Amino acid sequence: MHSNHQSDDASLTIPAALRRMGLLGPGETARFSALTGGVSSDIHLVETASRRFCVKRALARLKVAAVWEAPTNRNAAEAAWIRQIGQWLPDGVPALLGEDEQLGLFAMAFLAPELNPVWKEHLLEQRVDSAFAARVGADLGLIHAASAREGELALRFANDTTFGPIRIEPYLMATARAHPDLAGRIEAIAARTLASKKALIHGDVSPKNILCGRKGPVFLDAECACFGDPAFDLAFCLNHLLLKGARRGVPRAAYRDAFEALAGTYFARIDWEDRAALEARTAALLPVLFLARVDGKSPVEYLTQEDEREAVRHFARPLIADPQQDLIAIANAWARQ
Repeated sequence: MHSNHQSDDASLTIPAALRRMGLLGPGETARFSALTGGVSSDIHLVETASRRFCVKRALARLKVAAVWEAPTNRNAAEAAWIRQIGQWLPDGVPALLGEDEQLGLFAMAFLAPELNPVWKEHLLEQRVDSAFAARVGADLGLIHAASAREGELALRFANDTTFGPIRIEPYLMATARAHPDLAGRIEAIAARTLASKKALIHGDVSPKNILCGRKGPVFLDAECACFGDPAFDLAFCLNHLLLKGARRGVPRAAYRDAFEALAGTYFARIDWEDRAALEARTAALLPVLFLARVDGKSPVEYLTQEDEREAVRHFARPLIADPQQDLIAIANAWARQ
């Protein structure tokens, strides 16, 4: 998150909420600067005489080319996710400082980018650290395992009204419309994903939402958090390790190794269901998400050449038509392309 321009809107609407949270004293002033990077929320850096922190407020319409609307109560779901994960992984999320559900915003610690670089930037620069990928897998597995043992979370995070519009529709269903011959397969995977209620999932485990913190990965932007299918989180993250290797001239071996490291530490944490069943659902989702990032509503910005996008289609389509069971076999096949 990087500071951008002064925001008059934030400086007019947010201070009262911050005073109610006790984050701004009577008569104390604050400077608000918009932070860049998100498409689904307004995020501001708040600077007072004594401290710096962030305020996040969900948008009703996301800042992407396609019309993409989503319920703003996802802000409360994200705050609840941060609060819950902080009990298990205190260093794995920003500290939650306060919340105003009525205004749909919350305040959290500001993590300086020079000390907490975004994992995506490292991966795009071909700085691929398999040990860090392994930490991501282990921590994600810990979150899923801990939450799978707490049945009451299913009710507290029953957020399909957000997960459907913001994940299933723009990624899976939009891709099904773009590839009508595969629509039946993709729609079946979407239905199974929505029906699998096994653990608390983040919903957007992308390298852009993971910081390389001094004590390990820090997970951000859990607006899609819900009690659902952990295969979605795992496939969503592994997908990005395939995608970073889809750029022309980029050697894929390092990304393949990071893929294997992340999957390996993740599966070592599984204790809530049969590994083969979870891996099969993940392996079915993976090529759909791979295809979605060129033909869904949220294409990745770094695959700028048509031959790069066509290579993704050429690899993904047969795997959707005839799903594989083995994630590492998929990664190996992609690395050999």
